Amino acid sequence: MSTPSSSPANGAAAAAEGEQKAAEERAREMETYRQKCDGYIKSGLKRNVTVQFLIDRLMKMGCDPPNGFIKCMDCGDKMAGGGFGVVEETVIEAKPTNTAADDRSSALSDAVAERAKTAQCHRTDEDLKKQLDAADSGNVRLRLLPEIFLCQQHMRNETHAHEAMVHELIHAIDLCRTKMDPLNNCMHMACTEIRAENLSGECDWPRELAKGTISKFAGHGAECAKRRATLSVQANPKCREKAREYVDAAFERCYKDTFPFDRHPNQR
Repeated sequence: MSTPSSSPANGAAAAAEGEQKAAEERAREMETYRQKCDGYIKSGLKRNVTVQFLIDRLMKMGCDPPNGFIKCMDCGDKMAGGGFGVVEETVIEAKPTNTAADDRSSALSDAVAERAKTAQCHRTDEDLKKQLDAADSGNVRLRLLPEIFLCQQHMRNETHAHEAMVHELIHAIDLCRTKMDPLNNCMHMACTEIRAENLSGECDWPRELAKGTISKFAGHGAECAKRRATLSVQANPKCREKAREYVDAAFERCYKDTFPFDRHPNQR
């Protein structure tokens, strides 16, 4: 007796069921990561004195963080601890001549801004290049919104999360005090990345030693800050080719700049 083969329809149904189960499993996994990451944020806001100090300084500088200023997000396979700033697009077009057109224009701008927020973690280099090219052509206006996100599935532990928060809060401080434009000004971007790497604790020698990225103890902090800042600047298509040159040019001044701290926060 012959065994009937599976029909194409049965195969498609099985594949769809498998995809559904995989999606449900990923959703459960992401929820677990999110809850743990949310806990790290709460503990940072309540117990980490450096995080508390930076937020207090932001408020005293007149840049009150809104509710949800720091959030956890699914960053997919993008290996990053977090990020600062959502790139918001505003479409530039002729002034509508009627209410219906005006409503459509407003809805379009709102949709683009929302898309920018939800897609930030998954933005590729090509996505950012297209945004920058569109801004250069005058089709859109880009604005960096001061928001912080932590990549929930890449937070190793509470210490890692708190260091990431401090790193991004340094960017927030810089945006508040200088009105920097890191999207278009590579020196601005190099300077704030140097400061964030230096002041966050991410270049402390025990961390570097554990990662196997320290070759000498004397001067390791400066070399780490240069290395990590260069990688961050390379993420901007406008700055990529000369990233190390921008970091080198900004380094001496920006590495010494410990604002808003009186001295380096991790020096005892």
